[in-house]
Amino acid sequence: MTANKQPEVNIGLVGHVDHGKTTLVQALSGEWTDQHSEEMKRGISIRLGYADATFRQCPELDEPQRYTVDEECPDGTESEVLRTVSFVDAPGHETLMATMLSGASIMDGAVLVISASEDVPQAQTEEHLMALDIIGIENIVIAQNKIDLVDREGAEENYQQIQEFVEGTVAEDAPIVPVSAQQEVNLDLLIQTIEEEIPTPERDPDADPELLVARSFDINRPGTEWDGLTGGVLGGTLSQGELEAGQTLELRPGREVEEGGQTEWRPVETEVRTLQAGGDSVEEVTPGGLLGVGTGLDPAITKGDALAGRVAGPPGTLPEVHDAFTMDVTLLERIVGSEEGEGEIEEISTGEPLMLTVGTATTVGSVTSARGDECDVKLKRPVCAEPGVKIAINRRVGARWRLIGFGTLQ
Repeated sequence: MTANKQPEVNIGLVGHVDHGKTTLVQALSGEWTDQHSEEMKRGISIRLGYADATFRQCPELDEPQRYTVDEECPDGTESEVLRTVSFVDAPGHETLMATMLSGASIMDGAVLVISASEDVPQAQTEEHLMALDIIGIENIVIAQNKIDLVDREGAEENYQQIQEFVEGTVAEDAPIVPVSAQQEVNLDLLIQTIEEEIPTPERDPDADPELLVARSFDINRPGTEWDGLTGGVLGGTLSQGELEAGQTLELRPGREVEEGGQTEWRPVETEVRTLQAGGDSVEEVTPGGLLGVGTGLDPAITKGDALAGRVAGPPGTLPEVHDAFTMDVTLLERIVGSEEGEGEIEEISTGEPLMLTVGTATTVGSVTSARGDECDVKLKRPVCAEPGVKIAINRRVGARWRLIGFGTLQ
C-alpha cells in the first residue's frame, strides 16, 4: 500500500527559532516545510509550513523500535500504517506570533521542541507555550532536541530546567522525549509518545463542512492566456464535516466591494473544482491535515494570501460576520519575552488599537469601550466567528505588536 492515507490530525510544532522544528519534521516526513524561496533565504517558516508524515509499525518488533516512518521493516516485510498526521510548523519569530496563533486554531495537539544545548526557556519557547495555554491545546509532547550536542550531565540539567519551566502550565505533565532530529536518534520513541498522547479527535461526519482558510494562491504562470487560467486555490483545514468536489462554498466575510463611495463586505460564492490532500487529488476530504481547494474564483482575488482568514462552508451554514464585538478579556501577568520585572501589562483602555487573531484571521480593532474584564472593539476588517471563540490580543509596544492576553467572543 503506497497510497498516502489522508491526514486525520493536525499537530503543531512549536518552539524557539533554530531549535530544530523544521529538521524534526524533515526527519519524520522526508519533507522540508520551508517551501518558499524567500523563506529559504531567511530559513524560517513565515507562513504556516506543513508536511504530512505517515506513522507505521513493525508489529514483530518490541516497543519503541516497532514505530517507524519507513515503508519497510528491518526484515524486509512491509510496515503497517497506523495513521497519517499533518505537522503544522509554526513560525518561531515573536513578530510572527499572530501566524502562530492562527495556526494554533487548527491544531489538535502540539510537539514543543526545546533545544538541549541552550538555557530554558528562550523567549519564544515561553511565548509559544503561553499561546498553547490560551487556545487550550492540552495534548502536548515535549521533544528535547539536539541531545547529540551535549553530554549526559548537560542533558539531565536541561531536562530539569524543562520540568521547572512547564510547571503550572498546560504542559506540566507532558512527556519529555530526548531526541536528535539531525542524527535521527529516538524518533521511534517520539512517534510512540505522539501516538499515545495526541489522539485523533472525535469528529461528527454529519456536521456542515467548515473550512478555515489559512492561505490562498494564484497558481497560474505569468502570461497565461485567459482561456488557460486555473481558478484560485484556497489552502486550509476542515474543522468539521466532509467536503467534496462539486459542492458550492460561501466565503465569509468575503471581499470588500465599493459602490457609490461606500464600501461593504460581501460574501463570495464559488464551486469546489478540485481537492488535494496528503499530496493526492481526492474526491472528498475529512477533517485533519491541510488541504488545497481548487475553486472557480478569479485568481486575482486569491493571490498572495488575499483570502487568508476567511471561513468557507455551504451557503447559509456559516457563523455570523462581525465588524464589531464585545469580548471578555484575560490579561497575562506580564508581556511575554520581556525581562523579569519589566513588561507589566496595563489594563486595556478606550481608544487604543489592538491586533486581534480570531481563528485564522488577524485584524486590527480599536477599543470603543473598556470596562475592566470586558471591552467592545470596532474592527478594521470584519471576521466570521462563533460566540465563545478564543481571540489572541496583541498591543503595540514600542515598534511591534506583543501578546498581552486573550479574549472570548461574547
